[in-house]
Amino acid sequence: MSRTPSAFPADPAGSELLVPDKGQEAIAIHLLDKGGLEGWLAKARPGQRAQVAAQKFTAAPHSHAIIADGEGWLVVAGVAEAEQLSSWCLGKLAEVLPAGTYRLAPAGEGKAPNPDRALLGWVLGQYAFERYRSDASTEGARVLATVAVKAIAPALAEAAAVALVRDLVNTPAEDMGPCELEQVVEMLARPHRAHVRITKGEALEREYPMIHMVGRAAGRAHAPRMIELEWGDPAHPRLAIIGKGVSFDSGGLDLKPSSAMLLMKKDMGGAAHAIALAGLIMHAGLKVRLHLLVPAAENAIGGNAFRPGDVLKSRAGISVEIGNTDAEGRLLLADALARAGEGGAREGADGAKPDLILDFATLTGAARVALGPDMPALMARRDATAQALLDAGLAADDACWRLPLHEAYREYLKSDIADLLNAPANGFAGASVAALFLDRFVPEGVDWAHFDTFAWRPSPKPGRPKGGDALGMLAAWAMLQQRYGLR
Repeated sequence: MSRTPSAFPADPAGSELLVPDKGQEAIAIHLLDKGGLEGWLAKARPGQRAQVAAQKFTAAPHSHAIIADGEGWLVVAGVAEAEQLSSWCLGKLAEVLPAGTYRLAPAGEGKAPNPDRALLGWVLGQYAFERYRSDASTEGARVLATVAVKAIAPALAEAAAVALVRDLVNTPAEDMGPCELEQVVEMLARPHRAHVRITKGEALEREYPMIHMVGRAAGRAHAPRMIELEWGDPAHPRLAIIGKGVSFDSGGLDLKPSSAMLLMKKDMGGAAHAIALAGLIMHAGLKVRLHLLVPAAENAIGGNAFRPGDVLKSRAGISVEIGNTDAEGRLLLADALARAGEGGAREGADGAKPDLILDFATLTGAARVALGPDMPALMARRDATAQALLDAGLAADDACWRLPLHEAYREYLKSDIADLLNAPANGFAGASVAALFLDRFVPEGVDWAHFDTFAWRPSPKPGRPKGGDALGMLAAWAMLQQRYGLR
């Protein structure tokens, strides 16, 4: 599966990789945990047992062996638990098996393992970002024929959303700036007849002053903008989804070292998550009034760059002293959160306040120090919302971890000359303090949750290659389906 950045597809990429099992010719995959291997070997022919031994197959997770079976062959593959398959248990197989059509063989008692979640990993195991490669793979697909027919469409939709996040994050900043993010949202909107509004230029400076200030040094080619999409029945609960869209972060005048700047094409990873999640929502017809907001800017260096010590005005009327220009993402999100809290679109506004605001951002290194690259930090106002997201993440194999919005740390955001300071110098509790800054711009009483995600995989795992990745999006999607009635 290889895709270039595009709208969420009506016919998701990878749709040829999962097909209903209608008894077609297919190569059997026997999923075995260590306990099941002994039983399988007891029924195998001597030659097959010899092949298992020769390939040193012990049913360790993500291992496999190809075994001759008469005139054909079969696959034995190790899993942690054959009855309850995880999202990624087939990811490695999908990467390394020869092209062909496969099916999961029944377990020892004749009952096939439940593959519902595993279908996602089968598709994403064949993801490759090849937009810039002259030696792109021409190898055929690995197709899985499955009896879990009802799980095919949801798995393909989720795989397409994850692939879109990966594509957007993997694309270099020159080809994925604010303008290109706008184009992606417009393509996303078209098949669903969603309304898109773009605010830039003088209107951006007037309506979203902090977004303008962060992005003005990037010049006309990468000019900042606010991208908004609205979709759905106004009678349904209003759901606002926000994604930090910093297309490249130099650090501004508080310049990053080159080693830290190397991956800053991924600083729009929050926007990628929000855009892909919006695609899932519209594709599934979730009963919400969706409001997607992507504040998009490049944090560049120039004679008109904003400076440490400057005081910025915000859409909410809160003044912000700049302690560090490399803490720019929270400035964009602050203006977007203020807009989301206002409710309906300005043309024909329904006046409804959001039932829930979710935001995604590659916001702090502190979250990575605390939790590492695999697990996004989650901060939320309401315990019930946080727990629903944590539970959904575990069910979707997309775990996240809650960090506190600790009231005592609000004092770190005090400024001597303005309402707020954007970046305290003490370095304490960086992820929580950044979230407390955002909290000031969310209207009182509104349900709000914030994902501080890495959006990047520094080393590969089965079904998850090195590079851009969705971390927290599937957790949010699982929770939204439960909250708004698809599950």
